[in-house]
Amino acid sequence: MALFQRTAKENASKNVNNNYITSTGYIDELVEHYKTRLLTEVNLELITSLEESDKRLRIEKYINQFMAEEKVVIPRLDKESLLSKLIDESVGFGPLEPLLKDDSITEILVNGPKEIYVERKGQLEREDVSFKDESHVRHIVDRVVAPLGRRIDESSPMVDARLPDGSRVNAVISPISLSGTILSIRKFRKTPFVMDDLEDNDTFTSEMSIFMQALVETKLNVLISGGTGSGKTTLLNALAKSIPLGERVITIEDSAELKLDRNNVVGMEARPPNVEGTGEIAIRELVKNSLRMRPDRIIVGEVRGAEAFDMLQAMNTGHEGSLTTVHSNTPVDAINRVEGMVVMAGMDLPTHIIRDYIVGALDYIVQVQRLTDGTRRITNISEVEKIEGNKIQVRDIFRFQRTGVNAEGIVLGYYTPTGIIPKCIPHLQVYGIDLDMDFFTPKEEMDYEHSSVYTL
Repeated sequence: MALFQRTAKENASKNVNNNYITSTGYIDELVEHYKTRLLTEVNLELITSLEESDKRLRIEKYINQFMAEEKVVIPRLDKESLLSKLIDESVGFGPLEPLLKDDSITEILVNGPKEIYVERKGQLEREDVSFKDESHVRHIVDRVVAPLGRRIDESSPMVDARLPDGSRVNAVISPISLSGTILSIRKFRKTPFVMDDLEDNDTFTSEMSIFMQALVETKLNVLISGGTGSGKTTLLNALAKSIPLGERVITIEDSAELKLDRNNVVGMEARPPNVEGTGEIAIRELVKNSLRMRPDRIIVGEVRGAEAFDMLQAMNTGHEGSLTTVHSNTPVDAINRVEGMVVMAGMDLPTHIIRDYIVGALDYIVQVQRLTDGTRRITNISEVEKIEGNKIQVRDIFRFQRTGVNAEGIVLGYYTPTGIIPKCIPHLQVYGIDLDMDFFTPKEEMDYEHSSVYTL
């Protein structure tokens, strides 16, 4: 306090009115001083739970009290700046706060205290903001993980968490990180995309949209495949809106992201080990438990390991219309990856039995990809079928045909049916859905050199 009062006196002496302080640097000193007082004298957890407008009013009340006690007066604009910074630092996320509020930003990447990148429209760009130092970044990370009962320290240097708005957070600290605290935030869109939004973004055509929604509505099992950040979860959330409203939906996720605007949705989230290394609840356990909850549909946010076997079992035992995602680059890769994950489950099953499980469970694979220009497109909608012997055939019904890249780096191409008539047409007709067969007529300029049928 003595140091603060001395600094205040020195700054005040520079002004005509000794109670009037206008130094920008001094505002930062005030922020640190009052942040310390808030941390030690106020229940910030209670303030954090308030609405945004109430947070500001409550903090403003405390700051007015502190400033009156210390006889400090500053201009109105400086006080506004002081309050905004205090809110961001004490109950917000510091310099990341304006980035989190910017709806044009989809990801925030912190590579240490002085280097912050964001993704806009699929492209990364550096932001002119930074943290004061490494301890400042750690303070913000602790603010994220502490309310969730998670921890991050040298014995546990990596953590996954989520913000109150659902945005997904991953943090890594030294000794794992070589450049200080690394923070990755995948923002959660306040209003989830629907199929029309994605069609407007040229992610797929209207014919592809109608076909995919028909698959979901008529309880066919769909696997969405794609790389990191390709839009798998976004598409999953949009497609799930095609599930009839009378059905009970169970969602299972590693980190809750799905936002289904409907009744009778039950969500479950995996739990990591606690501080003692116990209490973990894996997705596999949740998939098994979901079968006892009278599900009409099971949606698994992403299969990564042994839970793939339980998911296939569910799909094969009367739980049609299930949806899930997997990390892979092509529909064929998706089949191979699921096959590998079943082996990871430790089931001593021969290959032909595993393949029977896969073909019996999966009806269609939708491949999504983030292209080099940052756009996200569905590159394949493929059906899965077992053929003679122990082979699986994957047939493209629709695909995105790339034709090149223009001078601005924009990927050129077009969507086209391949000419293959889906085997599910009679199934759709049973449900009263009659698709126009022109949907499946290929464009004249289609490149026939690229095969639409793959056997593995």
